[in-house]
Amino acid sequence: MNFDRLKEKLEILADAAKYDVSCSSSGGTRKNTKGALGDSSISGICHTYTEDGRCVSLLKILLTNHCIYDCAYCVSRSSNDIKRAAFTVEEAVDLTINFYRRNYIEGLFLSSGIFKNADTTMERLVRVAKKLRLEENFNGYIHLKSIPGASDELMQEAAMYADRLSINLEIPTESGLKLLAPEKNRQDMINPMRYIQKGITQYNDEKKIFRKVPKFAPAGQSTQMIVGATNENDLQIIKVADHFYKNFNLKRVYYSGYVPVLEDKRLPSLTTEVPMLRENRLYQSDWLMRFYGFKAEEILDPNMPFLDLEVDPKLSWALRHLDQFPVNLQTADYQMILRIPGIGVKTAKKIVSARHFQVLHMDHLKKLGAAVNRAKYFIDFNAGNLYLKYLTDQNLRKLLIGGSSSKFHNQFSQQLTLF
Repeated sequence: MNFDRLKEKLEILADAAKYDVSCSSSGGTRKNTKGALGDSSISGICHTYTEDGRCVSLLKILLTNHCIYDCAYCVSRSSNDIKRAAFTVEEAVDLTINFYRRNYIEGLFLSSGIFKNADTTMERLVRVAKKLRLEENFNGYIHLKSIPGASDELMQEAAMYADRLSINLEIPTESGLKLLAPEKNRQDMINPMRYIQKGITQYNDEKKIFRKVPKFAPAGQSTQMIVGATNENDLQIIKVADHFYKNFNLKRVYYSGYVPVLEDKRLPSLTTEVPMLRENRLYQSDWLMRFYGFKAEEILDPNMPFLDLEVDPKLSWALRHLDQFPVNLQTADYQMILRIPGIGVKTAKKIVSARHFQVLHMDHLKKLGAAVNRAKYFIDFNAGNLYLKYLTDQNLRKLLIGGSSSKFHNQFSQQLTLF
């Protein structure tokens, strides 16, 4: 084996894979068995932060950066003059096993440029996962990128060996995709997603009847959209995400701020900043839809199609709906408590539980984990709240902005933070 060439391949294909952020892995349930390697049930696997805050690592590579498509936004586009490389199936498997044994990684995220056609590419991805599972007895986390246009038979096999599958929508709207990737067809992306969604539904139904059912993408599927490469507004983006959550049962939608890497008249200029703050606001909006009961049309509407970059989407909603406040913590229902700025899901549950035993006041709120610097303006206690005098103050927004600091920094790095 030529180790220098293998190292060069790894540098090229790991670098090309860094633009894909859809690699969160919470949900894998494969358990270790005697003589096996890895255990995805112990920890989520990805080189980023999981939903519960753990930082985990994986081998994140492309099988190849050769590609038959010439997508304007992609560094691996066929017309781009870059070094090309490709792993063999055996090389990808050996790298995964050797990196795991050295405790560098906890699993594999494998994507690929499309060479020859969709089925040829998908077949090689599946061979890597199959070889890891059956020949290397590897029970760690595997995330495979589905290839648009791949056959149902290959998707079926991929779901048997991978924990999670994902296929990138890439551009939020079909018109944007046609502009920047005219060779691609949105329906080719949707068909594999629909097949996996139906397979997961069938698997869950069969689990209720039979004791043992062959695994089928146990950690579900996800997708990713590029933000800022085309002129879609935030309302369009979150409505697309909402549609796929509802109709395809996705685990996650990822948002990737467009990184200018190529000169093209259809794209923003190379001096354009990566829209990291906008990306962060989209993740916050996504969280509101998934865990806080907000509808897409509540977060934004046609009269306000872009997210407020000064304040988070939940606070923005509260400032536009001051008639809904103040909220009495002793009597309000759980869903309304969730809408108070500064109160999260865990804190809301604690409040509902604690109020059965005592009358809550501001000190209790701090102990329960609320961000009191925001919440205090929107809450009514039975004993009263002096801060409510600011609820109708024209300077309330300034007070809130001045009284809070963001942990988000507008700085792009190769290690992407998803939450």
